[in-house]
Amino acid sequence: MSDKERKLGVVEAISVVRDQCPSGAVRRVAEQALEDIKSRRSGALREQAFNVLSAIKGWRSDRATLVHVSLKEFLEQDAARKP
Repeated sequence: MSDKERKLGVVEAISVVRDQCPSGAVRRVAEQALEDIKSRRSGALREQAFNVLSAIKGWRSDRATLVHVSLKEFLEQDAARKP
């Protein structure tokens, strides 16, 4: 499996946005998301995954596509687990 095919974990995907997205505003959203997740606030992982996914809508690249797919898949799986 190539690196382009491997799904990223949520924190890994948000870290990629923080480190590689060309938009400073989007990088700041990702940085704040990681801080919120680190604080272990209840529901932070899902909420921040959604926020970052929304923020990266204009980012286009192979890496952006991988991040988008990984975060979207996480959110869909998380929603399926909710009663």
